[in-house]
Amino acid sequence: MGFLKCQTEIIIIINKYKKKFLYIITSMLTSRFLQKSRCFSTLKMPVSALNVFQNSCYHKIDFKINEDKSAKEAVTRFTAFNVGCLAVTDSTDKVVGVCSERDFITKVASLGKDYEVMKVKDICTYGPKIIIAKKEDSLETCMSKMMFKDIRHLLVIDEKNEEFIGMISIKDLIKEIMKEKNETITRLSDFSLGKGAFFGSE
Repeated sequence: MGFLKCQTEIIIIINKYKKKFLYIITSMLTSRFLQKSRCFSTLKMPVSALNVFQNSCYHKIDFKINEDKSAKEAVTRFTAFNVGCLAVTDSTDKVVGVCSERDFITKVASLGKDYEVMKVKDICTYGPKIIIAKKEDSLETCMSKMMFKDIRHLLVIDEKNEEFIGMISIKDLIKEIMKEKNETITRLSDFSLGKGAFFGSE
């Protein structure tokens, strides 16, 4: 999967012989296709938003940024961690919003504003507008939320304790779906070779 190997959002398809542009595939289009093509699961336990976060790059980095930091600092972290979104915190370190590359492009870069002067709180998305995933949400639920709002990241929360847990990206979901599909192929192959008495057996 090109998106996962190259860490990019789009892939441009060309005819290498005629050097002619054919079309563009985006990570969002790919995720829509994978979501529609999932007919059954071979995983022993359903994959939840919490599981996805635990396997995500976000689980290994400090992806929070204070709302009073400069937009330049946000860009520095986007680049350093190779991520497209950060969780925004207030003075008490409580997560209150999100700041994405899209926020920076539309509210700073495209308007020619000084990213050293602009603050994260000037460009981030706060409160009710944020789409979240409960830690027990399934892959399908997380994907549907992203598709519905055309977003690429979700904050993961523990609804019972109102506790912020982490963040997941659309690439994380694609990785999990591809992992599931590969397991499906392996199990079907084993079954066809007589290695399992029934589908999904060990």
